[in-house]
Amino acid sequence: MKSWCIGKPSGTYVAKIEDVLDVYQRPYDPKRPVVCLDEASKELHTTPRGSLPLKPGQPIREDYEYERHGVANLFLAIEPWRGWRKVRVTDRRTKRDFAEELRLLADEDYPDADIIVLVVDNLNTHGPGALYEAFEPAEAHRLAARFEWHYTPEHGSWLNIAECELSVLAGQCLDQRIPDKDTLIREVTAWEARRNKACIKVVWQFTTADARIKLRRLYPVIKEQNPT
Repeated sequence: MKSWCIGKPSGTYVAKIEDVLDVYQRPYDPKRPVVCLDEASKELHTTPRGSLPLKPGQPIREDYEYERHGVANLFLAIEPWRGWRKVRVTDRRTKRDFAEELRLLADEDYPDADIIVLVVDNLNTHGPGALYEAFEPAEAHRLAARFEWHYTPEHGSWLNIAECELSVLAGQCLDQRIPDKDTLIREVTAWEARRNKACIKVVWQFTTADARIKLRRLYPVIKEQNPT
């Protein structure tokens, strides 16, 4: 288990750790699904000289030379207890892009949920404020009310299950040269369909009780006061 904390640990820091861990201990409730959201970048490359000549028994080999064709962003949302995930490809990762991702989660992915219990990293683009920069106040208020917000602490993104799923995506799908956005969308959509069809769930076993033992160095030291 990895953890980082710059500077002196604070009560707020460990409170955020325990808040997310407590969320992960909740029983499954389809009306209040726990959804983890994160994003990652993918550089788009082509291979000008194509594949290298093959010999019997050799895998396909690409020439080391490549051309850059920009960068695409991927939003990945995962409902770990149900074994469902959704990947969306965008050109950027601004507050407006994040706000649109929240709208799609609320209106298309979970229209029947009472509340979406959302776990996200503590970035300046993540939060209800992004909705007000993208939509009219009434719409932003409607969408913000659909979410229950939970943030991982700074340098604590390992608590976000979506980051774990992004690592799987990187190893199973993105470990290849992808030339353009359309190809990237096809590749991640096929990966997503395979994972969802297999209903691959995430079993999170690290609890608040475990954190108080294994991460005890992050907890502030309470000094006893001398009685007066």
